[in-house]
Amino acid sequence: MSFFASLFGSTTSKNTVIKVLTPEEFKSKIEHRNVQLVDVRTPAEYKSGHLKGAINIDFFSGKFKMSFNNFNKQKAIYVYCRSGSRSRQAAKRLEALGFDEIYDLKGGILKYR
Repeated sequence: MSFFASLFGSTTSKNTVIKVLTPEEFKSKIEHRNVQLVDVRTPAEYKSGHLKGAINIDFFSGKFKMSFNNFNKQKAIYVYCRSGSRSRQAAKRLEALGFDEIYDLKGGILKYR
């Protein structure tokens, strides 16, 4: 079996820098720590309520990619949105930008509360 996995690649051992965390795991990782926490919702959604310490970078903004120029790519980054869809896409973009450790909130802020 491992022979075939080495030839064709294994789908179960795919190494990724993106980790999807349950709301409980996410909360314990960001609580009482100085982390790079990013809310990828629209500014209006952000203003309606966000996690303490979160920076708002709208996923749909034309400046999304550029907004991460001053972030530390070697330090863990935590992303969330409303339901988990945008943050999943944002995490993939951050991986492409070279971030080493990305945490995505499963189910978004709707499941967090």
